[in-house]
Amino acid sequence: MGRVSGKVALVSGAASGLGEAMALLLAREGAKVAVADIAEEAGNSVVDRIAAAGGEAMFVRLDVTCETGWDEAIAAVIARYGKLTVLVNNAGIAPVGDIEMEFELWRKVMSVNLDGTFLGTRAGVRAMRGNAEPGSIVNISSVMAMTASPTTAAYSASKGGVRSLTKAAALYCATHKLPIRVNSIHPGMCVTPLVSGYFDAYPEALEAQIASHPIGHLGTAEDVARGVLYLASDESGFVLGSELVIDGGFLIQ
Repeated sequence: MGRVSGKVALVSGAASGLGEAMALLLAREGAKVAVADIAEEAGNSVVDRIAAAGGEAMFVRLDVTCETGWDEAIAAVIARYGKLTVLVNNAGIAPVGDIEMEFELWRKVMSVNLDGTFLGTRAGVRAMRGNAEPGSIVNISSVMAMTASPTTAAYSASKGGVRSLTKAAALYCATHKLPIRVNSIHPGMCVTPLVSGYFDAYPEALEAQIASHPIGHLGTAEDVARGVLYLASDESGFVLGSELVIDGGFLIQ
């Protein structure tokens, strides 16, 4: 317990799924957490769960594609807690789309997954650069940044962009002697409520997904959250611009 005690974290897309698990674990390990999302009711429910467990959290409404929204969200966190030391760019979407997908859908995926991560990373650097203590930015990419399927044209491209953006940001911070580490996490298929609903409707897809993971089962949101906890903590103080793959062996085949 207490692996991120004293830290203040903002997690985007924290009202459900992976982000919810990240927010709950960071709070359980001692961080004050800003649950950032466009879903206010669900986000406040996560805040209530954190408070009920003895943690401290606040909800901030955040559309990750809005430049001023990032400034306002981080300003609210600093006004409440005095600083920001951990930022997790988790919010993302993954609609099915092949190379003949509509351009409007392509742009939506890029706007949320890549533009949102850029805006968050930039805002995080600006908020943390003057801190007297180390800061950590964790960008959630995907194993689809390293591979693809016929129906992940935009998703793979956007997550590949997150992968490269993370390295550029890490080098920027190092070059300018800023006390900020930037790293990326690359999850494989994880079971979240949204994914479970899909598998309930298409059970044959579940069998195929399990078969594609050598470990013999799919991941959980908590599996990814533990990776976030490590990169957010001082335990990863020598980790910069790295890719933490959490995929049950999917990429080694």
